[in-house]
Amino acid sequence: MPNPPHVTSVDLLTLHALRCLGFVDLFRVSEATGLSESDVESELIDLAVAGLVTRTPGDFGGWGLTEAGRAADTERIAAELDAAGTRATVSRVYDDFLVLNPELLDLCTAWQMRSADGAVTLNEHDDPAYDARVLNLLGDLDRRAEIACADLYATMLRFRRYRTRLADALARARAGEPRYVTDDLASYHNVWFQLHEDLLVTLGIPRH
Repeated sequence: MPNPPHVTSVDLLTLHALRCLGFVDLFRVSEATGLSESDVESELIDLAVAGLVTRTPGDFGGWGLTEAGRAADTERIAAELDAAGTRATVSRVYDDFLVLNPELLDLCTAWQMRSADGAVTLNEHDDPAYDARVLNLLGDLDRRAEIACADLYATMLRFRRYRTRLADALARARAGEPRYVTDDLASYHNVWFQLHEDLLVTLGIPRH
């Protein structure tokens, strides 16, 4: 029988979000985890007391991992993967992800830049037909990515949040908010990058 879906503890979910996001504010951790800001703040305070995260106050402040926190996340995520018995699934999904990744990067470039009269210029998003073509291609990629990650979403529940965030970014871009393809912190590209980082960290693969 297959293993039941694995549920990540809330403290590890919060710690690991910072590992994949970097130095961010409370809202971004809440957005990434799907937890309320009050629950996230409570977890972060406990993690700070344990010396695993630190907070910088001020308008440009936020939360980040300490070196001890990075080491703890690496150890706990590896232990979680082994306990869940899903290493083979994550490895297979990562291989499929690598096949799709260059296409995603090309689509992001096409969204930001375009050829006009033989020259490459910024895409000012003043040609609805052009943007619609790129979004249609991104939608097709998104469907294939969802299929590729289906086993991952089914076996490790913390990864399902990426599906929600990717779908939301694509929907907002289609609704007339072009920054949600590449330019917003919650853009499709940024969420995709965080999923890539999460797969690397989960498997213990260094980013080159």
